Amino acid sequence: MYRFLVTPRWWGINLFVLLAIPFCIFMGTWQLGRFEDRVATHEAAKTRPDPGEQPAVALTKLLPVDQETSGRHATASGRYEDQFLVPGRKLDGKAGSYVLTMLRTGDGKALPVVRGWLAEGGRAPAPPRGEVTVTGSLQASESTGSNGVRAVGGLPQGQLSMISAASLVNVVPYDVYNAWVTLTQASDGLLAVPATAPQNTGLDLKAFQNLGYTGEWFVFAGFVVFMWFRLVRREAETLKDRALGLETAA
Repeated sequence: MYRFLVTPRWWGINLFVLLAIPFCIFMGTWQLGRFEDRVATHEAAKTRPDPGEQPAVALTKLLPVDQETSGRHATASGRYEDQFLVPGRKLDGKAGSYVLTMLRTGDGKALPVVRGWLAEGGRAPAPPRGEVTVTGSLQASESTGSNGVRAVGGLPQGQLSMISAASLVNVVPYDVYNAWVTLTQASDGLLAVPATAPQNTGLDLKAFQNLGYTGEWFVFAGFVVFMWFRLVRREAETLKDRALGLETAA
């Protein structure tokens, strides 16, 4: 009765099932591993000292930014040059913009410095002149989709949608560090911007999405098995009815 399983059509179905099941299990296991990594990172963060409470060190000693250095207080010296607004940033539920000023350091590269948050409709104060030394919370360059950031097109000149070295190199004539800092003390007329958690860490919504995807992939594997047995049963019943002449009678 089950000789149909070795027909060319069923060979294709069987091959698909044999490939789909381990693929779904692999993807589910991978998503579960991602969730477990986030749990481990979250637990490890509890035992580490608060990055903001550690002493400030030179910027170059904290690069590149990673989970260990994100949020650390970094110091850098240079001269302020170009200034931009980064709109669409909320603080305490109010709409406004980050005031982003480029700090040209002694090596010629520039460090994006968020000097503070400006309420919507306000006027950004000019940066200090001459040589300055800044201390701020170190952050990694933003990317589309990270921390709720969404690139916005069609902005007027002097505004940026993201704080990203990749986008800044297109608007300034010098190299830019792949990081930025938020000043611990905002400039006059601005409010201090709190540091954000490093990307892809902690038990945030994205972490539980990984756990949800784990269940989905295992459900997909079970569904493939269920459908295979259902097709086999239906094919067997069809052949049985045909052999008894029931299908012709119907």
